[in-house]
Amino acid sequence: MAIDLTRQEEFALVTLNQPEALNALSFSLVQDIGRVIDQAAATDARALLFIGAGDKAFCAGANINELAGRSLAEEKTSAARGQAIFAKLDDLPIPSIAIINGYAFGGGLELAMACTFRIATAKAKMGLPEIKLGLIPGYGGTQRLPRLVGEARATELVMTGRTVEAEEAIRIGLVNRLVEGDPLEAGMGFAREFTCHSLPVLAWTREAVQRALDMPLHEGLKIEADLSTLAFQTEDSVEGTNAFLEKRKPEFRDG
Repeated sequence: MAIDLTRQEEFALVTLNQPEALNALSFSLVQDIGRVIDQAAATDARALLFIGAGDKAFCAGANINELAGRSLAEEKTSAARGQAIFAKLDDLPIPSIAIINGYAFGGGLELAMACTFRIATAKAKMGLPEIKLGLIPGYGGTQRLPRLVGEARATELVMTGRTVEAEEAIRIGLVNRLVEGDPLEAGMGFAREFTCHSLPVLAWTREAVQRALDMPLHEGLKIEADLSTLAFQTEDSVEGTNAFLEKRKPEFRDG
Protein backbone atom coordinates (compact mmCIF):
# COMPACT_ATOMS: atom_id res chain seq x y z
CA MET A 1 0.00 0.00 0.00
CA ALA A 2 1.02 3.60 -0.57
CA ILE A 3 0.38 4.42 3.08
CA ASP A 4 0.43 2.40 6.29
CA LEU A 5 -0.94 3.16 9.74
CA THR A 6 0.66 1.10 12.49
CA ARG A 7 1.14 1.26 16.23
CA GLN A 8 4.60 1.82 17.69
CA GLU A 9 4.40 1.64 21.47
CA GLU A 10 2.15 4.55 22.54
CA PHE A 11 2.34 6.23 19.13
CA ALA A 12 0.36 6.01 15.89
CA LEU A 13 2.78 5.85 12.96
CA VAL A 14 1.89 6.85 9.41
CA THR A 15 4.38 5.63 6.82
CA LEU A 16 4.26 7.08 3.31
CA ASN A 17 5.18 3.86 1.59
CA GLN A 18 6.25 4.40 -2.01
CA PRO A 19 10.03 4.71 -1.74
CA GLU A 20 10.52 3.95 -5.43
CA ALA A 21 8.56 7.15 -6.17
CA LEU A 22 10.19 9.11 -3.32
CA ASN A 23 6.83 8.85 -1.49
CA ALA A 24 5.29 11.37 -3.87
CA LEU A 25 1.79 12.71 -3.15
CA SER A 26 -0.82 11.44 -5.57
CA PHE A 27 -4.35 12.78 -5.22
CA SER A 28 -5.46 9.40 -3.89
CA LEU A 29 -2.65 9.42 -1.31
CA VAL A 30 -3.81 12.81 -0.01
CA GLN A 31 -7.26 11.28 0.51
CA ASP A 32 -5.68 8.33 2.30
CA ILE A 33 -3.77 10.69 4.60
CA GLY A 34 -7.09 12.18 5.69
CA ARG A 35 -8.45 8.72 6.34
CA VAL A 36 -5.54 7.62 8.52
CA ILE A 37 -5.60 10.87 10.50
CA ASP A 38 -9.23 10.12 11.36
CA GLN A 39 -8.31 6.55 12.29
CA ALA A 40 -5.47 7.69 14.52
CA ALA A 41 -7.76 10.19 16.26
CA ALA A 42 -10.05 7.32 17.24
CA THR A 43 -7.28 5.44 19.07
CA ASP A 44 -5.60 5.97 22.43
CA ALA A 45 -2.29 6.95 20.80
CA ARG A 46 -0.45 9.78 22.53
CA ALA A 47 1.06 11.26 19.36
CA LEU A 48 0.88 10.80 15.60
CA LEU A 49 4.16 10.38 13.72
CA PHE A 50 4.68 10.71 9.96
CA ILE A 51 7.69 9.18 8.22
CA GLY A 52 8.65 8.31 4.65
CA ALA A 53 9.66 4.78 3.68
CA GLY A 54 13.24 4.31 2.51
CA ASP A 55 16.21 6.55 3.17
CA LYS A 56 15.82 9.10 0.37
CA ALA A 57 12.63 11.03 1.02
CA PHE A 58 9.98 12.00 3.51
CA CYS A 59 7.79 13.06 0.59
CA ALA A 60 9.08 14.56 -2.66
CA GLY A 61 5.86 16.44 -3.39
CA ALA A 62 3.15 16.10 -5.99
CA ASN A 63 3.00 13.45 -8.68
CA ILE A 64 3.65 15.82 -11.58
CA ASN A 65 2.06 13.44 -14.08
CA GLU A 66 -1.32 14.09 -12.42
CA LEU A 67 -1.10 17.85 -12.92
CA ALA A 68 -1.16 17.94 -16.72
CA GLY A 69 -4.44 18.70 -18.46
CA ARG A 70 -6.44 19.52 -15.35
CA SER A 71 -9.24 22.07 -15.51
CA LEU A 72 -9.36 25.15 -13.30
CA ALA A 73 -12.32 23.71 -11.43
CA GLU A 74 -10.47 20.46 -10.78
CA GLU A 75 -7.44 22.33 -9.48
CA LYS A 76 -9.50 24.55 -7.18
CA THR A 77 -11.35 21.55 -5.79
CA SER A 78 -8.11 19.63 -5.30
CA ALA A 79 -6.44 22.53 -3.46
CA ALA A 80 -9.42 22.98 -1.14
CA ARG A 81 -9.54 19.25 -0.43
CA GLY A 82 -5.82 19.04 0.32
CA GLN A 83 -5.96 22.07 2.60
CA ALA A 84 -8.91 20.61 4.52
CA ILE A 85 -7.17 17.25 4.93
CA PHE A 86 -3.92 18.75 6.20
CA ALA A 87 -5.91 21.06 8.50
CA LYS A 88 -7.22 17.95 10.27
CA LEU A 89 -3.85 17.95 12.05
CA ASP A 90 -4.68 21.32 13.63
CA ASP A 91 -7.78 19.82 15.24
CA LEU A 92 -6.26 16.47 16.13
CA PRO A 93 -6.46 16.00 19.92
CA ILE A 94 -2.89 14.67 20.00
CA PRO A 95 0.30 16.33 18.72
CA SER A 96 1.79 15.27 15.38
CA ILE A 97 5.43 15.03 14.30
CA ALA A 98 6.93 14.91 10.81
CA ILE A 99 10.19 12.93 10.74
CA ILE A 100 12.07 14.33 7.73
CA ASN A 101 14.80 12.06 6.42
CA GLY A 102 15.75 13.14 2.90
CA TYR A 103 13.56 15.18 0.55
CA ALA A 104 10.50 17.13 1.70
CA PHE A 105 9.37 19.22 -1.26
CA GLY A 106 6.13 20.86 -2.29
CA GLY A 107 3.16 19.06 -0.82
CA GLY A 108 5.51 16.94 1.26
CA LEU A 109 6.81 20.00 3.06
CA GLU A 110 3.27 21.34 3.34
CA LEU A 111 2.28 18.12 5.11
CA ALA A 112 5.27 18.46 7.43
CA MET A 113 4.42 22.09 8.20
CA ALA A 114 0.85 21.09 9.05
CA CYS A 115 2.23 18.86 11.81
CA THR A 116 2.72 20.22 15.30
CA PHE A 117 6.48 19.57 15.13
CA ARG A 118 9.16 18.75 12.57
CA ILE A 119 12.42 16.96 13.22
CA ALA A 120 15.03 16.30 10.55
CA THR A 121 18.17 14.32 9.90
CA ALA A 122 21.33 15.93 8.58
CA LYS A 123 20.55 14.86 5.01
CA ALA A 124 17.10 16.44 4.94
CA LYS A 125 16.39 18.85 2.09
CA MET A 126 13.26 20.99 2.05
CA GLY A 127 11.60 23.48 -0.22
CA LEU A 128 8.50 24.72 -2.04
CA PRO A 129 9.61 24.54 -5.70
CA GLU A 130 6.18 25.10 -7.28
CA ILE A 131 7.31 28.44 -8.77
CA LYS A 132 9.60 26.49 -11.10
CA LEU A 133 6.49 24.91 -12.65
CA GLY A 134 4.73 28.25 -12.97
CA LEU A 135 2.63 27.45 -9.90
CA ILE A 136 2.37 28.39 -6.23
CA PRO A 137 1.86 26.07 -3.24
CA GLY A 138 -1.74 24.99 -2.86
CA TYR A 139 -1.90 22.86 0.30
CA GLY A 140 -1.19 25.61 2.82
CA GLY A 141 2.46 26.39 2.13
CA THR A 142 2.04 30.13 1.64
CA GLN A 143 0.14 30.36 4.93
CA ARG A 144 2.08 28.08 7.25
CA LEU A 145 5.61 28.93 6.13
CA PRO A 146 5.39 32.63 7.18
CA ARG A 147 4.09 31.55 10.57
CA LEU A 148 7.20 29.41 11.03
CA VAL A 149 9.99 31.50 9.51
CA GLY A 150 8.58 35.01 9.12
CA GLU A 151 7.09 36.86 6.15
CA ALA A 152 10.27 38.06 4.43
CA ARG A 153 12.08 34.73 4.54
CA ALA A 154 8.97 32.80 3.53
CA THR A 155 8.39 35.10 0.56
CA GLU A 156 11.96 34.54 -0.58
CA LEU A 157 11.71 30.76 -0.26
CA VAL A 158 8.41 30.56 -2.13
CA MET A 159 9.43 33.01 -4.88
CA THR A 160 12.80 31.36 -5.53
CA GLY A 161 11.75 27.78 -4.91
CA ARG A 162 15.21 27.08 -3.58
CA THR A 163 16.20 24.11 -1.45
CA VAL A 164 16.82 24.52 2.27
CA GLU A 165 19.42 22.22 3.81
CA ALA A 166 18.99 20.81 7.31
CA GLU A 167 21.32 23.28 9.06
CA GLU A 168 19.52 26.27 7.57
CA ALA A 169 16.14 24.73 8.38
CA ILE A 170 16.97 24.55 12.08
CA ARG A 171 18.46 28.04 12.05
CA ILE A 172 15.38 29.70 10.55
CA GLY A 173 12.87 27.72 12.61
CA LEU A 174 11.50 25.51 9.84
CA VAL A 175 12.29 22.42 11.91
CA ASN A 176 12.36 22.00 15.67
CA ARG A 177 15.37 19.75 15.99
CA LEU A 178 18.11 17.97 14.05
CA VAL A 179 18.51 14.34 15.06
CA GLU A 180 21.02 11.55 14.57
CA GLY A 181 20.70 7.78 14.41
CA ASP A 182 17.54 5.91 13.48
CA PRO A 183 14.96 8.53 12.42
CA LEU A 184 11.95 6.69 13.85
CA GLU A 185 13.64 6.09 17.20
CA ALA A 186 14.62 9.75 17.26
CA GLY A 187 11.03 10.77 16.50
CA MET A 188 9.62 8.64 19.29
CA GLY A 189 12.27 9.94 21.68
CA PHE A 190 11.32 13.51 20.81
CA ALA A 191 7.62 12.72 21.31
CA ARG A 192 8.20 11.22 24.74
CA GLU A 193 9.47 14.59 25.97
CA PHE A 194 5.88 15.88 26.00
CA THR A 195 3.59 12.84 25.75
CA CYS A 196 4.50 12.01 29.33
CA HIS A 197 2.34 14.98 30.36
CA SER A 198 -1.45 15.23 30.61
CA LEU A 199 -3.00 14.94 27.13
CA PRO A 200 -5.93 17.32 27.84
CA VAL A 201 -3.52 19.95 29.14
CA LEU A 202 -1.25 19.45 26.13
CA ALA A 203 -4.24 20.03 23.86
CA TRP A 204 -5.19 23.25 25.64
CA THR A 205 -1.58 24.40 25.42
CA ARG A 206 -1.59 23.89 21.66
CA GLU A 207 -4.90 25.70 21.34
CA ALA A 208 -3.67 28.70 23.32
CA VAL A 209 -0.54 29.06 21.18
CA GLN A 210 -2.40 28.53 17.89
CA ARG A 211 -5.00 31.15 18.73
CA ALA A 212 -2.28 33.65 19.62
CA LEU A 213 -1.62 34.02 15.89
CA ASP A 214 -5.21 34.92 15.06
CA MET A 215 -6.12 37.67 17.52
CA PRO A 216 -4.79 40.77 19.30
CA LEU A 217 -2.77 40.25 22.48
CA HIS A 218 -5.54 41.31 24.87
CA GLU A 219 -7.93 38.78 23.31
CA GLY A 220 -5.29 36.06 23.40
CA LEU A 221 -4.71 36.71 27.09
CA LYS A 222 -8.40 36.12 27.77
CA ILE A 223 -8.20 32.79 25.95
CA GLU A 224 -5.11 31.85 27.95
CA ALA A 225 -6.88 32.69 31.22
CA ASP A 226 -9.87 30.54 30.27
CA LEU A 227 -7.77 27.56 29.21
CA SER A 228 -5.48 27.78 32.22
CA THR A 229 -8.57 27.74 34.42
CA LEU A 230 -9.76 24.59 32.67
CA ALA A 231 -6.37 22.98 33.27
CA PHE A 232 -6.50 23.97 36.94
CA GLN A 233 -9.74 21.99 37.37
CA THR A 234 -8.28 18.70 36.16
CA GLU A 235 -7.24 15.80 38.35
CA ASP A 236 -3.89 15.92 36.59
CA SER A 237 -3.25 19.42 37.94
CA VAL A 238 -3.85 18.13 41.48
CA GLU A 239 -1.50 15.22 40.83
CA GLY A 240 1.15 17.47 39.31
CA THR A 241 1.06 19.88 42.25
CA ASN A 242 1.13 17.12 44.85
CA ALA A 243 3.98 15.35 43.08
CA PHE A 244 6.02 18.54 43.11
CA LEU A 245 5.41 19.10 46.81
CA GLU A 246 6.18 15.47 47.58
CA LYS A 247 9.31 15.53 45.40
CA ARG A 248 8.23 12.66 43.17
CA LYS A 249 7.45 12.09 39.50
CA PRO A 250 3.79 12.78 38.68
CA GLU A 251 1.55 10.02 37.36
CA PHE A 252 -0.83 11.78 34.98
CA ARG A 253 -4.01 9.94 33.98
CA ASP A 254 -5.31 12.36 31.32
CA GLY A 255 -8.19 13.48 33.48
